[in-house]
Amino acid sequence: MPGVDTLDGLLQAVAEFRTDDYELPAERAAVDRAGRSIEESGLLLLGEVHGVRENPLVILGLMRLLGLTHLALEWPAALKPQLDAYLTDGTGLDHPLWWLGDGRVTAGHFAVLKAVPGLSVTLFDGGAFTGDWSQRDASMAEQVLAAHAEPALVVAGNAHTCTSPTELGLPMGACLASARPALESVRIDYGSGGYYNGEPRHMRGYCAVEGLRVFEGELVVGLPEISEATVPHLPVELLRERLGL
Repeated sequence: MPGVDTLDGLLQAVAEFRTDDYELPAERAAVDRAGRSIEESGLLLLGEVHGVRENPLVILGLMRLLGLTHLALEWPAALKPQLDAYLTDGTGLDHPLWWLGDGRVTAGHFAVLKAVPGLSVTLFDGGAFTGDWSQRDASMAEQVLAAHAEPALVVAGNAHTCTSPTELGLPMGACLASARPALESVRIDYGSGGYYNGEPRHMRGYCAVEGLRVFEGELVVGLPEISEATVPHLPVELLRERLGL
């Protein structure tokens, strides 16, 4: 089971997650290129592996570098009222959809959301997976565009942020790039360490350079060492009970 399965534990982890002194190292050419995506398309994509503790810090670093206050997340859209409550008064985190344990939602994300002045957030995961991967991604792209919240950083699992077709189908990023040809995608280049996605996992990657740069024609954020995020996760039986399933 996860590092946190109680509301008190989650709130404590959020309070302990430090954001004040974080600064994302960045090469000037990479910042300029990311900025052009924002200026010409209104959007910048960021692809992650869910459940890495450092992911929300990358989000924070990019938003600070680019002066952004709009953020779009691959979180259930049904949670927007609860998220608004959290951003207003710190409540709303007891809804069972926060506690799925797949690593998209972490204590660090909640800390970072409070660290961006004037933040507005779009949630674009529309609900149950129908079995048609490309259809879900097309729907997510539609929700991002329909929000009209730009300029924005759009964050999703890295399978969804490619700007061209993949073996899985037509990802969200490709759908967005079709509508916004100047759109760029940033890939997080992970090194070795732990992460949490349904359970504790380990990654044995190699990354020599930290921060935002252009590498082999791509925008990349390097994380040489990673660690397991604190992820809210309840047992399946309890989730079903609380969701009324």
